[in-house]
Amino acid sequence: MTTPNRSAVIGLGSMGYGIAQSCLAAGHTTYGFDIAQAQMTRFAAEGGAPGALADIAPDLDAVLVVVLNAAQTEAVLFGPDGVVPNMRKGSVVVACATVPPEFAKDMEARCQTHGVHYLDAPISGGSAKAAQGALSVMAAGTPAAFAAARPVLDATATTVFELGDQAGPGSAMKAVNQLLAGVHIATMAEALTFGMTQGVDPAQFVEVISKCAGSSWMLENRAPHIVAGDYTPHSSVNIWPKDLGIVLDIAKSANFSAPVTAAALQQFIAAAGMGLGGEDDAAVAKVYARNAGLTLPGETT
Repeated sequence: MTTPNRSAVIGLGSMGYGIAQSCLAAGHTTYGFDIAQAQMTRFAAEGGAPGALADIAPDLDAVLVVVLNAAQTEAVLFGPDGVVPNMRKGSVVVACATVPPEFAKDMEARCQTHGVHYLDAPISGGSAKAAQGALSVMAAGTPAAFAAARPVLDATATTVFELGDQAGPGSAMKAVNQLLAGVHIATMAEALTFGMTQGVDPAQFVEVISKCAGSSWMLENRAPHIVAGDYTPHSSVNIWPKDLGIVLDIAKSANFSAPVTAAALQQFIAAAGMGLGGEDDAAVAKVYARNAGLTLPGETT
């Protein structure tokens, strides 16, 4: 049985909001913080605890940081209003953003100087699984960090991979996952639009290929968005220039060539350049469609 604790989720986007809901559903006293006041108001209406972060920080058992990138993570933890200096010794930061492994190691060391545990804990599974408490977590940290984070891990994840006893391996594994995920989305978009040039209807593409060897989780999850003409962001285009950029930075430091990743990155950059950055990442299909003179479902000629 999960032991109730006091947790704050910082970053109430598509993933963070679901994580906050899962913590609340597990019986934790849960605070939600975001730069968008509407998200905080919405969460408070669902049972989120009231209070300013600076005031409640000394009483928290865990802070889950579910922001966009390393810069935002560092600002949350150690910026002018950083939470770590106000946290009690023995509490834990659960850092969920996709960041370089070396950054995760640095954050761990800086948290330790305050007596605060740090769990390098990137997440995977999408917004739906976040809300169901069914995420996969690629985690690394000290045994004490895992122990301190266990109540919120139990609330938010069905699978927790324990990848090392210090920060870094979790973020390394997330980079591997993001390489595949980003490439799979771009390749799905390429295959779907290529099929259209041959008279293959997008709905038929999903029906057939999802049952064939060429399928992937991303194809099965994202291609239906294109068929529906619905690009409401579950994970936005803007995520991928950042995440695939991290992959390529790591690859460069390892003298490793990653040409397929680089090609996928260019398609997401092109999509962002078309003004699609805030749309669902399946909108990368619009890059292919534009270049081939195709009309996707839901679009007008």
